[in-house]
Amino acid sequence: MTQEAKERGPLARFLVEDHRRLDVLLQAAATQPAQVNREVYDQFRVGLLRHIGMEEKILFPAVQRWRGGTPLPIAAKLRLDHGALATLLMPTPTPAILATIRRLLRDHNVLEEGPGGVYDLCDQLAGSEAESLLKDLLAAPSLAVMPHSDSPAVMTTLRRTLERAGYRMEADIGRDVPVTPVRES
Repeated sequence: MTQEAKERGPLARFLVEDHRRLDVLLQAAATQPAQVNREVYDQFRVGLLRHIGMEEKILFPAVQRWRGGTPLPIAAKLRLDHGALATLLMPTPTPAILATIRRLLRDHNVLEEGPGGVYDLCDQLAGSEAESLLKDLLAAPSLAVMPHSDSPAVMTTLRRTLERAGYRMEADIGRDVPVTPVRES
């Protein structure tokens, strides 16, 4: 365990460790150029959906309760990212989709993991409830996932959801072209 991990609270340690586990799976899903290891990707897909569910259904409501009913200001952005990530998991995975997921997670995880980020704040706010909340997170169930869909409706939803989260499509998602963040001019 690194010094930084030792200094973190139990919630941050657990959630950051889960991010690392998901990063390893995502990387392993794309070890061959222009191919996706579907077995590993499916493990990543289930794991990411579970992680998003832990945050949306357990962590964020607890933080809002601890803040007297006021959500974190960054919660809206995190939810947009979660929606975009969940939508990216709908179509059949391609190298372009994996690159897009990696890009989005790189930006998103900084907001949660960074010094003074959401996870550190959660540990601060949780106080004596941290261990109880950690037990709830650990007990979160895996989710059943639907088969992939490449329908025009899914692809349109994907494009719109990414744009709402501050990303745009450079080209058709079926091509190996990732989305890039929308830059303010």
